[in-house]
Amino acid sequence: MIGTANALTDLFLSSSGLIGLAIVHGVLQSGRPDDPLTRRFVFALRVAMMLFVGRALIVLTGAAWFRSIVLLAAALIPLATVIVAEGLLRRHAPVWAKWVIGTGTVGFTLTAFWYGTALDPARLMSLLAFQVLGFAAAGWMIATRDRDSLNMAENESAGRLGWSLVILVPLAASDFLLEYIRLPVQISAIGVLVMCWAALGLARSTASHRAGFTPILIVVVVGALTGGLISTMAGADRDGIILGVAISTSAMLVLGLWSETRASHASAQSAGLIAHLARAPLDSPLAFLRGLQAHPMVSGAVVIAPADLSGFDPATLTRIFTASPVLRKSAPPAMNPQEADHIAHLFSRFGATHILDLGQSPRQLVALAMPALQSSPSTEVELDAVQRMAALIAKGGADGP
Repeated sequence: MIGTANALTDLFLSSSGLIGLAIVHGVLQSGRPDDPLTRRFVFALRVAMMLFVGRALIVLTGAAWFRSIVLLAAALIPLATVIVAEGLLRRHAPVWAKWVIGTGTVGFTLTAFWYGTALDPARLMSLLAFQVLGFAAAGWMIATRDRDSLNMAENESAGRLGWSLVILVPLAASDFLLEYIRLPVQISAIGVLVMCWAALGLARSTASHRAGFTPILIVVVVGALTGGLISTMAGADRDGIILGVAISTSAMLVLGLWSETRASHASAQSAGLIAHLARAPLDSPLAFLRGLQAHPMVSGAVVIAPADLSGFDPATLTRIFTASPVLRKSAPPAMNPQEADHIAHLFSRFGATHILDLGQSPRQLVALAMPALQSSPSTEVELDAVQRMAALIAKGGADGP
């Protein structure tokens, strides 16, 4: 049962690992869940989740039989690692690796149901060697891959998996060697969180390995320094400092993962607008905008009909929208006093932050009220794209038969 700082830290690390894995699991399941590579990743994630669930249950209940869950997950990890590598590289593992890993998985799965310690430490050392062999087989496949047979994204994915294994292997090995290296807790959750972050980054990054791992390295260093400093100021001993570093680092990694997920969601929304642009009807500018209303950015758009513009000078409006087809309240174009007055009146009358010209005659406008927190450089470019597309549709209709 929970009763010591070590147990609380073990529970915190297991929970952090579970949260990180659940975040990646949710992202994969919301994308293409039936994709063969996604299914391989999901299997590996669920194996790792089973490991941390077992550790958490042992801490929470003190029941030794939950150790079978941990041992079973540990037996499946080499198999999960190799099948993910096979999927990423689009090649089979060597026959010898399949035989060794398949046989080892069956053997260690059977011994997992003997949750007592009678087979230890021989079983734990053998399981450690088996896991290292599995990681080494996956690493060898990545290092010797035929780069010309893979595209740039696939090579990037394989490279990140390889670098993640370099980080994960020593941390995973330390879980088996606690008594020998005098660690107070199992810290493999930190390596798993690093791997989760690297996996999420693949969804939206084409940067080099160094650029992809730079934010992770910064978070790990800041988390470790913060935990170490606080523990030292509190007068903790060596074990206490290690506990503080582990807690702070894992917490920072979970926050980083959540931030990465939000950034991926924002990228997906931008990609969603592109999909709407590609599929929206092209009968008229208004039909085009109605087709876009499912997108959050233009869902509250209000069409300003010609009758609503009767109090404005048409020639002045022409000069305004010729100079700036998308008016922004935060950055209005530099105009003469009469035109500036028209712009201010447009924003005031229609309660808008952005006004788009549809390029029609008689003139029709679209007013948008976008919260400041929703606005970003990318959304401003997307608005320009929407306006340009609507104007081209209007021009095509005017030039048509």
